[in-house]
Parts: sequence; C-alpha cells; structure tokens
Amino acid sequence: MLVLVTGATGEVGRRFVPRLLQHSGGPGDAVRVLMRDKTRGEPFAALGAQVAVGELRDLEAVRKAVAGADAVVNIAAAFRHGEAADEVWAVNRDAALDLARAALDAGADRFVQVSTNLVYGPGHGRPTTEDDAPDPDPAWGAYPASKAEAERELLALHREQGLDLRIGRLAYVYGEGDPHLAQSLRFAASWAAHKPMQLVHHADVAQGLLRLLRAPGVAGRTYNIADDAPASAAVLHAVNEAELPEGMADRQLPDPWEGVVSTLRIRDELGFRPIYPSVWTARDAGAL
Repeated sequence: MLVLVTGATGEVGRRFVPRLLQHSGGPGDAVRVLMRDKTRGEPFAALGAQVAVGELRDLEAVRKAVAGADAVVNIAAAFRHGEAADEVWAVNRDAALDLARAALDAGADRFVQVSTNLVYGPGHGRPTTEDDAPDPDPAWGAYPASKAEAERELLALHREQGLDLRIGRLAYVYGEGDPHLAQSLRFAASWAAHKPMQLVHHADVAQGLLRLLRAPGVAGRTYNIADDAPASAAVLHAVNEAELPEGMADRQLPDPWEGVVSTLRIRDELGFRPIYPSVWTARDAGAL
C-alpha cells in the first residue's frame, strides 16, 4: 500500500509519519509526503519516505502527489484566527475536498480525514458520541467550523461518489515535546478548576490513525480518538508545574461533561486501547 500523507511537518504529522514508516514494511508498502519544498522533506526521505514537492492548495501538485497512491491521510490543517480566517477555510475545507476528489480520480482506495473533537461544540450533559451533530462553538474561531464543514462535504463524496472515507476526531494532542500542553494554560487559566479537557498523546494519535487506515469495512465511519481520563484545568496546571490562578476553585461549571468524548466506538470496533490512558501515565513514562 502506498500512502500519501499531508501535513507531515506539523506537530501531529512529523510524529505520525515515522510511525507509519515503521509499520509499512510489507511488500509494496511505501509512504509519500507532500511538502512545500524538498529541503523540509529530507528528514522523511532519510527514513525512507518518498517526497512529493508542492503546495496543498495547488491542485496540479496535489494530483501529481496522489497519482499511484492507494490511500491518503490528510493531516494538514490551519489554525489561525481573525484576519487569516480565509486561509483556515482554504486549507481545512477547500484543500481537503480537492485532495479527496483527486484521490477518487486517482483510484485511491481509502481516505483518512483528521478532524477535531472541537466540532461538537457545547456539552450534552454526558460524553459526546460520534452520532451527535457537529455544532462548533464560535469562540474557537474558524478552525472547528471549517473542519466540521469539511467533514460534511467529504461525507457527501462518500455517499455520492463512493469515497472510502474514515474520519478521526482528535482530542487535544500533547506529548513528546509538543508545546500544546504548556499552551493549554492560555485558556485553562480562565476555567473553573474542575472543567475537563479530553487529551490524547501523540503515540495514541498514531495508533488510532493507523487503525482507521487499515480497518476493512469502515467507510463513512467517524471515530473519536482520545485517552481514558480527561484532565481538569487544575490537573493541567499541576502537570505544567504552574500555580492555580486565584479564585479558580470558586468558578462555576454549568456542564461538567463539556469537552469530554466517548471512545466506545473506536474501542469496540477497532480495538483501540490508549498506550497513555492519562496525562499522568505519560508524565511517569517521561513522554511529555
């Protein structure tokens, strides 16, 4: 299987691609990464990956990159806010759809779309499941809204044109030197002390995406990819060795389940079990 990966230099992609290469040792297995320039692809080439040079928003480059691929893992994402909202939509929705159409034209058998649990929006008074309709909170900007719209239109391609789509909604990703864990305090500092945030370690992101990529008979399915123990705002401060903000313990929390997702589907259908079931496990293993 030849797998094309986009977004290989991002926090998720640069940790996922080496693991994908590790698990791609069979006859005919290969990994190709789409890079803006050849120099940035050299570390992946040294590990054995093919490097396709081009911009994700350049349709001709995308068509060349996907030619001959059996599967695509679309990790590429834009997160910026404010004046860059157009770029967020262009990358997260428009480029994802162009990539999927190019994959269909090229005969790629599988398309894994990496999304976010932020598409769910406000809480439901319980852990959120994949069957809950996306309703992104505008407070998080264009990122979750563009991801939710990409999901909707990709699912239409699945229904109408047979795209073998698998969607992985990631919790808040951390670990292996990723600055996300420290950056979480930028918003957690204003939360109630017991407000939870669902996390997932990079090792488990890779495990989950590999399971989505390889599983037979899951076209059109969506899976939450997360650990077993959401971290409270107080825990996030403790792990970051930061003092709790004054008054945090007195703040109210209308829905204690907001931000928590169910992982029953990926556990039951794909056999997913987190390597790092909590941030404390990762801390104790020296994997932060």
